Amino acid sequence: MAEAVELPQKVDVTEHFWITLKDGCRLAARLWLPESAQGKPVPAVLEYIPYRKRDGTRARDEPMHSYFAGHGYAALRVDMRGSGESDGLLWDEYLKQEQDDALEVIDWMASQKWCDGNIGMMGKSWGGFNCLQVAARRPKALKAVLSVCSTDDRYADDIHYMGGCLLNDNLWWGTIMLAYQGRPADPELVGAGWRDQWRERLENMPFWPALWLKHQRRDAYWQHGSVCEDWDAIEVPVYLIGGWVDSYTNAVPRMLQHLKVPRKGVIGPWAHIYPQDGTPGPAIGFLQDAVAWWDRWLKGEQNGAEKGPMLRAWMQDYTAPETTRTTHPGHWVAEAVYPSAGIAPEVLYLNADGLGSIAGSEESLRLCTPQHVGLASGEWMGAGCIGELPADQRLDDVGALVFDTEPLKEAIQVLGAPELDLEFTSNKPVAQLCARLCDVAPDGKSLRVSYQVINLTHRDSHASPTPLEPGKRYRLKLALSACGHRFAAGHRIRISLTSAYWPLIWPTPEVVTLGIIAGASRLSLPHRRPQSTDGSEPFGKPAAGPATPMTQVTPAGNVTREVTLDLVKGAITYVTDGEGVFGEGRQRFDDIGTEVLHNIRRELRIAPNDPLCASYICKQRYIQSRPGWDIRIDVTCRMTSTADDFIMTAELDAFENNERFASRNWREVIKRDLV
Repeated sequence: MAEAVELPQKVDVTEHFWITLKDGCRLAARLWLPESAQGKPVPAVLEYIPYRKRDGTRARDEPMHSYFAGHGYAALRVDMRGSGESDGLLWDEYLKQEQDDALEVIDWMASQKWCDGNIGMMGKSWGGFNCLQVAARRPKALKAVLSVCSTDDRYADDIHYMGGCLLNDNLWWGTIMLAYQGRPADPELVGAGWRDQWRERLENMPFWPALWLKHQRRDAYWQHGSVCEDWDAIEVPVYLIGGWVDSYTNAVPRMLQHLKVPRKGVIGPWAHIYPQDGTPGPAIGFLQDAVAWWDRWLKGEQNGAEKGPMLRAWMQDYTAPETTRTTHPGHWVAEAVYPSAGIAPEVLYLNADGLGSIAGSEESLRLCTPQHVGLASGEWMGAGCIGELPADQRLDDVGALVFDTEPLKEAIQVLGAPELDLEFTSNKPVAQLCARLCDVAPDGKSLRVSYQVINLTHRDSHASPTPLEPGKRYRLKLALSACGHRFAAGHRIRISLTSAYWPLIWPTPEVVTLGIIAGASRLSLPHRRPQSTDGSEPFGKPAAGPATPMTQVTPAGNVTREVTLDLVKGAITYVTDGEGVFGEGRQRFDDIGTEVLHNIRRELRIAPNDPLCASYICKQRYIQSRPGWDIRIDVTCRMTSTADDFIMTAELDAFENNERFASRNWREVIKRDLV
């Protein structure tokens, strides 16, 4: 965790106030203001998300935004329309209405007596997405953005689809949104009408996971909000942050390559976390770096923040594949521009006897994976949670096609996206492929370095997929996820191919047999030559403002992950159960006297030879509590499928002081579209 430091300026905090939009909708806001702003206006930084400033992101907001205010910036945290204490309804992610409201908020900020008219916008995840989307709308007062763990492409790199495959996290995230949006506004802030607002939100709640499942192709729905549709629309400087354990990191090198504005990127070893608190470590002095970025673009200081390497990345070394680790060994490397002339492809051929520098004779290798392969995959999105990292990949090599190099004679660094050029056949019209790049130690343990899944009907296009013709030979170019890794001398490079990857993605309607054409298929590694500046330490120690006063009511870290095999029915069940959405336990925000707890249990079941028996049940309980006010939201979502349809159901029950306040039920049958 970042160390709390003394701030240069005294900070005044306004706990809650309203920003009234042109249509009368009031957005709830919290403001951190430096003492200097009372006599001299200052630039302002906006974070604009739907996760409740009051008791949702409070623990994260306080030390970060007070740090900015203490260094001469007004920091504003706003709940989006239909979330937290704000008025209105939230119908979906990244709507035009969301952007329109943000434009009004920016104009409002620029007109305040404490603001000098220069605005920066930042955020992580949803907030990282929308600061890029808002930048593309070109508000006059917006001078720079800082986007953490975000994407330029809502279809290619978000929590719904991966390579045209349906991510099971689509249901997880949809269930979380039901619980999040099922929470009422705090009556201490909104007054006597809070129950009416609560009931209105519950009655109009969309069935979140079904919204996204209805768009199985990259259609206009996903194009909206994907800034890659028009790179030139962004005209302000952009600072991009990613982490190798996060799931959005592919967008960082893409945006560095395609944006035309001043830009820089950092990719660390972290999960989906702001890097001053980043885990696996080492964390960095991100807030100091952010202040330098704001100083350059909001205050006009010639501090050189725009100079130096375009990309800094943590070059990871091998470490034993444990599912929990607090640090990952490695060192910082830098590239002056990206793509870099210092990174060149190194080609290895997938031959019948392994990976080699020379293509062997062609041979079709049979690949028919048990449906449960993928149990060692870890979470699609690392969030700093216990047990979330990929396990020893030998667990998933059962039923896989495995291609190894000989032990390396010297170390090899890779930085960027490895690419597979595969030739294959399929016996079914709908098929999947998962490719894993692994570092195999001399003792045989296998660490996953990168991977990618692909719905093979999307081999040519995510917008216009086509079924496979059984027996026909196809060629596929598959970019794996970006990575930064050093394969040590004596280790082996491994490519493992499987035709399923459960519980990460939903299975195909039928068991599939692929033919992988060895000798005609190859792997291209982005080989980076070491530089004399490698290993320098470019960042300060993690620092932040004072933490918000909190009490840990129940211990953090109460998380279980279990896999069971039914030897009678042959089914495999994968269960995660956590007290706290990421295992943080029950916590009390002492200054507002409110306790929160968000429990999640996931149960995913499949049989090795029956993809149509796949089922997913996600249960959540959200509690907000203080004397006289006890709120509980219980949500259960279920998903199954037939050969033709996905079936989703859900129930939500809302309680006030243990009395049922409202209930909702949903059921959707959605046609499978070559998925």
